[in-house]
Amino acid sequence: MLWDWPILVDMMHKVVLSLGSNLGDRFANLKTASQYLSYWVGTIVSNSSVYETMAWGFDGQNFLNAVVVLESSLSPSEILKLTQLIESLMGRKKKSSNGEYTNRLIDIDILYYDQLIISFPNLTIPHPQIQFRNFVLYPLAEILPNFFHPNLYLNHRDLLSLSTDPNKPKILDNKLKINNLEYNFIAIEGNIGAGKTTFAKQFASDVNAKLVLERFEENPFLPKFYKDPKRYAFPLEMSFLADRYQQLTDDLSQYDLFKTSVVSDYYVFKSLIFSKVTLSPEEYTLYRKIFNFMYNDLAKPDLYIYLYQNVDRLLQNIKKRGRSYEQSITGEYLTQIHEGYMNFIKTQKDLNILILDISDIDFVKNPEYYYQMVHKILSHPLKKGALTISKL
Repeated sequence: MLWDWPILVDMMHKVVLSLGSNLGDRFANLKTASQYLSYWVGTIVSNSSVYETMAWGFDGQNFLNAVVVLESSLSPSEILKLTQLIESLMGRKKKSSNGEYTNRLIDIDILYYDQLIISFPNLTIPHPQIQFRNFVLYPLAEILPNFFHPNLYLNHRDLLSLSTDPNKPKILDNKLKINNLEYNFIAIEGNIGAGKTTFAKQFASDVNAKLVLERFEENPFLPKFYKDPKRYAFPLEMSFLADRYQQLTDDLSQYDLFKTSVVSDYYVFKSLIFSKVTLSPEEYTLYRKIFNFMYNDLAKPDLYIYLYQNVDRLLQNIKKRGRSYEQSITGEYLTQIHEGYMNFIKTQKDLNILILDISDIDFVKNPEYYYQMVHKILSHPLKKGALTISKL
């Protein structure tokens, strides 16, 4: 039966996927793949134990395998693209052109999409090899014993009892668990127009984190500052500092039953970076005394991310988003702000810092770049004092 994709979208569907790995830290590979699936494909509602089995179809190292069940609103074609992207992000090389099986870091196969029968050149559902593979049938019989194969009209218990596959998978004690984000507090920074707020919103949504956004549009001094910087610099910076301090104090102290991590589109230290550029030396000295008093009370981010865009791109982005009070911003001012961020980063010995150079990409128009950015973040070591610079 051939289905048109439009009738499948905007509904929740049960999607069953098979995961396998026989290279590197096999168990960690399965967990990482599951984490990405939960972020980008759908909610994992069930998952099997992990099984170890001999390589199927070729002579290779033993595999670890598992099956996960998701609820997703995506179409089969969208899920296929995302599973292939996850494989690529995790380092799997392109599949052999001759169709031969090989060792792999991660393998993700779509087994079922509801109980639909779908046949396309690059995708067949149900997966045509289910009934021949014990490394799939064992976990399926564990979590979906009575689920009927829509082509074969048998449930998984029956298919397993009829299987001719000689391999007998060994069940392991450990079971896949989808952990919360390792970082409790992630601060995403960048120059004016770098895209930090756009990225923070999508990232927080994907990883189910509490989102904290800077309330710059509510600051009455901001439009006045761009018209008369000398007159309004000090009240602007003081009002920003007070608001940032209150917001971070409130949001980082409040317990959220459903969200264990916080993603913010700023870190309070930006107050010093901007004020050093905008204030006179006397004003800055006074401002820093006040800042130091407040700064000691605030939580430090587990990961500090700086999104780097070159000045030309920043000016283009500022013009594109069309805020009238920003149109007078100069390239010289943006350069000073960037240098302030770099000086701050160079002096930090305890912060865990990741710089993402995104000058050559557009992660809004091309979502694949967004997924690459997320992968860089999630694979960054949880280590104080670490600094990584990555160009996308």
